[in-house]
Amino acid sequence: MHEMKKSSVTTSSGASRTVSAVSWSLRIFAAVAFLAAGGAKLAGVPMMVEIFEHVGLGQWFRIVTGLVEVSAAIALLIPAIAGLGGLLLAVTMVFAVLTHLFVIGGSPLPAIVLLLITAGIAWLNRTTILPLNRSSQMRVNLRESKL
Repeated sequence: MHEMKKSSVTTSSGASRTVSAVSWSLRIFAAVAFLAAGGAKLAGVPMMVEIFEHVGLGQWFRIVTGLVEVSAAIALLIPAIAGLGGLLLAVTMVFAVLTHLFVIGGSPLPAIVLLLITAGIAWLNRTTILPLNRSSQMRVNLRESKL
């Protein structure tokens, strides 16, 4: 019976290492992709300027999008906030897909792939998102109890 317990612990530990390796691989890939894309937006690469002209919200939106992408890409590399970075980028990619479908045209496939990757990152690192929600909920409860 002792051998069975040891085997299940080893399997669990091995699965945990696999999940961690997958998470890090996805996070590094996404961080590189979004640092490049966000950096191109911030640098004013002509193709990015043209795309955001078609969007029609002005170049300020290109800058904001670039800042979101770069800051969230950096967050992906910080374990304590990787889930939040993944969530932020997944939401950004939902809007990118919708923009491709209804505003600028072109294939939404790259945005869909990045959406799936960033949603996967958020899911794999969801335990880092929930404490953020709980701590803000605790602050709200504290404020309400003081009233």
